[in-house]
Amino acid sequence: MDPISWRKHFFQTLALAIPVCLSNVGHIAVDLADNYFIGQLPEKTSGQAAVSLAGALYIMILVLLIGVSFGLTPIVAEANAQNKKDKIIAHLKHAFIQNISVAILLFILLMACAPMLRLTDKPPAITDLAVRYLNVMMLSMIPLSLFFTSKQFAEGMSNTKPAMFITIGANLLNIFLNWALVFGHLGFHRMGVMGACWATFISRCGMALVMVMYIYFAPRYRDYRSAFRYWSTRNTAEKLSWQPIKEQLKIGIPSGLMFVLEVAAFSVPTLFIPGTPQLAAHRISLGLAGMTYMISSGLGAAATIRVGHFLGLQDKIGLRRAGFSALFLALMFMFLSAITFIVFRFKLTSFFNNDPNVLKYAAPLLFIAAAFQLFDGAQVTVQGALRGLKDTIAPGFIAFFAYWIIGLPASWYFCTQMNLGVQGAWFGFILGLAAASFGFIWRFNRLSSLA
Repeated sequence: MDPISWRKHFFQTLALAIPVCLSNVGHIAVDLADNYFIGQLPEKTSGQAAVSLAGALYIMILVLLIGVSFGLTPIVAEANAQNKKDKIIAHLKHAFIQNISVAILLFILLMACAPMLRLTDKPPAITDLAVRYLNVMMLSMIPLSLFFTSKQFAEGMSNTKPAMFITIGANLLNIFLNWALVFGHLGFHRMGVMGACWATFISRCGMALVMVMYIYFAPRYRDYRSAFRYWSTRNTAEKLSWQPIKEQLKIGIPSGLMFVLEVAAFSVPTLFIPGTPQLAAHRISLGLAGMTYMISSGLGAAATIRVGHFLGLQDKIGLRRAGFSALFLALMFMFLSAITFIVFRFKLTSFFNNDPNVLKYAAPLLFIAAAFQLFDGAQVTVQGALRGLKDTIAPGFIAFFAYWIIGLPASWYFCTQMNLGVQGAWFGFILGLAAASFGFIWRFNRLSSLA
């Protein structure tokens, strides 16, 4: 059989990626909405600084949960290509047990770590608000574990649209609840900054409920409903076993640790970025850079699905083209994003906070973000392609070297020793992402040549 043309690869990748991209944008849009509504309060700068501090710890723990859930996708994609329904049922059943258990452990970890924010050198008013904010946000760990388990199953089945529509709906609910709770409309008590985190928590609970109900009730998944029967032992697929969990964790744990290494390189600098205005600027600009990252992450998810599919078919040419077509699309998008950040850096940042003391730091940060867009898009997309090959150990070492040996020390040095402040921390981001992108591309090129 002739290999699929490059043109078809581009279109098939886009068909899978666009719903995932919109779904991923929905997740970061929750933070952007929170940023916007907090930015309308009189205490906007201190509020955004506190949320930045709380978010730095929360996101480092959350991405470990998300990464562990990613272990399900390539397994389901490969089994679906081989029409192995019993294997899919077994892995979905165990994924719920595994991911809920991980979420509970991470919730306990966050409870223990939250008070440590008071040990930072930030003003007490900022740290106290950050701890209260984090105490609410950590409640969403368990509903998010249900959502991502269901989402990764659907994506492994090449069904990416439901998560997109559900996430869009959750964002609309979050915006409405922000309006009601932050400002005290419709008879609600005015909660200010804390209203934003409660709005996010409630919308995430709704998102999880609807996604799980879709997986259970959708006619296309009728054959997989036995995955929810934990008390039944009628056949091998319905029995509990360590083997599916081991297989998923073999992919999921290294993937999660890679996410932690990457996110920590962006979050840890929050601890040494000086001054409340710079911390608020960091929060705003990182949210905007996160938007473009999430779109490239959607292309990475499509690469995982398609590379895993061609791996199941033992199509060497197909899996290589699937990975590189996703990379090319990511580079095209991130190039356009870089131009947008440069041209509209003042308008974009002022939308979230018009305080001149914040804007003088936030706008230049988008200029720096433009410099690392291509690197950021490349590294997250090729990470996805490597997951499709079930290759996670070597990329983990690449991520550690890039972010913790190069990126994070550079951020600390430029920020504190060269007195460049928040801009210095972001210069370190460029070096870390560049090293990661080159390392991941080298790894995928080597493995796909040998596949």
